[in-house]
Amino acid sequence: MAEHIKPYSEEEEKKGQISKMFNNIAPYYDLLNRVLSLRMDVTWRRKGIATLKELQPKVILDMATGTADVALEIAKQLDPEKIIGMDISTEMLEVGRKKIKKQNLEGLIQLQEGDSENLPFQDNTFDAVTVAFGVRNYQNLKKGMLEMNRVLKPGGKIMILEFSQPTMFPFKQLYGFYFKYILPFVGKFTSKDPKAYKYLYESVQAFPNGKDFVKVMESTGYKFNECVPLTLGICSIYTGIK
Repeated sequence: MAEHIKPYSEEEEKKGQISKMFNNIAPYYDLLNRVLSLRMDVTWRRKGIATLKELQPKVILDMATGTADVALEIAKQLDPEKIIGMDISTEMLEVGRKKIKKQNLEGLIQLQEGDSENLPFQDNTFDAVTVAFGVRNYQNLKKGMLEMNRVLKPGGKIMILEFSQPTMFPFKQLYGFYFKYILPFVGKFTSKDPKAYKYLYESVQAFPNGKDFVKVMESTGYKFNECVPLTLGICSIYTGIK
């Protein structure tokens, strides 16, 4: 399981290491995302948020919000009344706040530091919960999934965007080489944290993608779960209803 994969030390708990890693790469995060994904990450987020349009959620929680790309896309696509973005990295949140201020959305989007396993919200608070490229970083995946379920309103929807593993030959082999060797090499010299993008590869390999993650969703209380692969399986959109 990805929760056993850590960026730095086997001894230290994963939460602290994830916070440290994202604090280190925060200034370079957005640029590297765009370059290393060939801007596909923008399309993936857009498609993920589009799955919420039919529900028309008004109060939305964006977990692992990072630099607020998903929160900003929610504001752009939907007509929400309130968006709360939560992340464990203070430096990522600071980058996000600057982006929100630049778009004059401070009255709509609120960012706060927090722990995915101990959410400071009452039961049945949110119409929708989103997570983009964050659940594989949870220290305890099932506990985090249960917490998000707890704060969702009955009938509320969860949308999870996460890396997955392509299966089609020869794309699987070509992408695997890029992901394992090229991406960490570039990340090493541009993010100034050589272990961050090595961790990215390792955590994706260990994550229960596709049908296996749908089973995790089922076991933590979500219904009508779906998995939609994107870009030949590089990424997947997972949705479920409480």
